[in-house]
Amino acid sequence: MEFERIADIKRLDFIIAALKAGLPEGAEVLDVGCGNGVISRSLGEQGFRVRGIDVSQKTIEKARSLNRWPNVQFDVVSAEQLVADGQRYHAIICSEVLEHLNDPGKLLHVLYQSLQDDGILIVTVPNGKGPRELLVTRPVIAMQRRNNLAWKFVKGMKRLFGYKGTTAQSDADDLTHIQFFTRSSLQELAGRNNFRIIRFGKTNFIEDVFPFSFLSKKIKVLQKWDCAIAEYLPYRCTGGFVTVWQKA
Repeated sequence: MEFERIADIKRLDFIIAALKAGLPEGAEVLDVGCGNGVISRSLGEQGFRVRGIDVSQKTIEKARSLNRWPNVQFDVVSAEQLVADGQRYHAIICSEVLEHLNDPGKLLHVLYQSLQDDGILIVTVPNGKGPRELLVTRPVIAMQRRNNLAWKFVKGMKRLFGYKGTTAQSDADDLTHIQFFTRSSLQELAGRNNFRIIRFGKTNFIEDVFPFSFLSKKIKVLQKWDCAIAEYLPYRCTGGFVTVWQKA
């Protein structure tokens, strides 16, 4: 298990369970925006045949260097190249990707063409009105745009507390969030692109919010508690959505 955060492990467990429940033997899985390839390699360990793709040469090189599974491959591929390939997959994973795109519908159009008619698309995104996005991500982005003394202070504090600006999932140079999805807006996005969401799940609650994040980073039981309590709270309180889509 390469993920260390309980919320990341919970998201991965959701993906694995959805694939095992909905795929035939020998199914081929596409991991779009795979970053460092953690999810792809984890699925390879479970026996899935996986192709991880990303537009970042940097992250694909790291993914390849860490890969030891013959049933997993990594390629630098754009959306246009994916359509040109003409291959259709039994399942496609799009985890923590759509929030970084100016036009997520453009990618979903490509994924629709690349997914078999009875296949599943697994999408995970942050909750745009969840605790982390409201209390951390949006204020930080606002300060970053102003590039003022407050932002310089925040950068210094992040370095002091060991926050590098990358994630276990990706070392990409720019991980800025552009889209902020709610449960209803994600359903609308799916509908506009000829998908329907057949399963909705939650990740965590306030584990990502400083100063609680500083404590939970060191005390795993706090992470477990946080992920567990998220299941009993309204969807608007979750830090992220984990979903399964089908073609409409």
